[in-house]
Amino acid sequence: MIDTRPARRDWIATARTLSEALPFLQRYDGQTVVIKFGGHAMGDPELMDRFARDVVLMKQCNVQPVIVHGGGPQINKMLEKLSLGAEFVEGLRVTDEPTVKVVEMVLSGAINGEIVSAINRAGGKAVGLSGKDADLIIAEKWLRTVKDPDSQIERALDIGFVGKPTKVNPAILENFLATDFVPVVAPVGAGAARETFNINADTAAGAIAGALAAKRLLLLTDVAGVKNADGEVLTDLTRADAEQLIADGVISGGMIPKTQTALDAISEGVGAAVILDGRQPHAVLLELFTDHGAGTLIKA
Repeated sequence: MIDTRPARRDWIATARTLSEALPFLQRYDGQTVVIKFGGHAMGDPELMDRFARDVVLMKQCNVQPVIVHGGGPQINKMLEKLSLGAEFVEGLRVTDEPTVKVVEMVLSGAINGEIVSAINRAGGKAVGLSGKDADLIIAEKWLRTVKDPDSQIERALDIGFVGKPTKVNPAILENFLATDFVPVVAPVGAGAARETFNINADTAAGAIAGALAAKRLLLLTDVAGVKNADGEVLTDLTRADAEQLIADGVISGGMIPKTQTALDAISEGVGAAVILDGRQPHAVLLELFTDHGAGTLIKA
């Protein structure tokens, strides 16, 4: 006789999990969640497929996901193949004219298509978009300032075709969200002269989340979240906490634009932002549909 008790226990555990998720499903019913999908998870076929299934599940549960993706590692590989160097200033890629052409090719072409295909394979209906499509993202040159360590004098630094969103036209996204389609957006934008700008994917996701008044902004990355000076992940931060960590230099490098994006999105009316590890299986579902959550939640 076959012992079915282990299988029954698994089924009961699954049913319990679904039951416990009910309040969270109700909380996000009909709500927009903008997800920045980035880091090395995009280069792992298994993690990509898991992420795609999670997105399809969200849509089935009447949560409205919008995906904005990065592609730093893939862009670096292509630049290396073409013998073009890569330089970063405070986490932002210095982008000259040859580089911006490669960035657009990789983001709007290969990576966008891979994510769309993965969601479609999982049973969803995804559509790929560029921030230039229908003037979704209008941008301007982003001039950064750096402080000389000796004189402490600030100077403007031109990092090329790196853009800062000045306007997001959410109508095209709202049209897709009203249907079964999941929009997948490549973070490039158009300038006033129709030039192409490379936009940090976190920044683009935050601007889109603000324009859509999203319930949540999820920034998937390669770290577990924001860490304190001892290297411990902080699960909850207020605006004041985050600003102090930046001022103290605890938050540095590529985590600065992620944290600033979260703060800007909250200022634009986004309910809360979360920085979490996209390599963790089902990180998005853990964050949205469980008490445990994942990563660092930043709120007003």
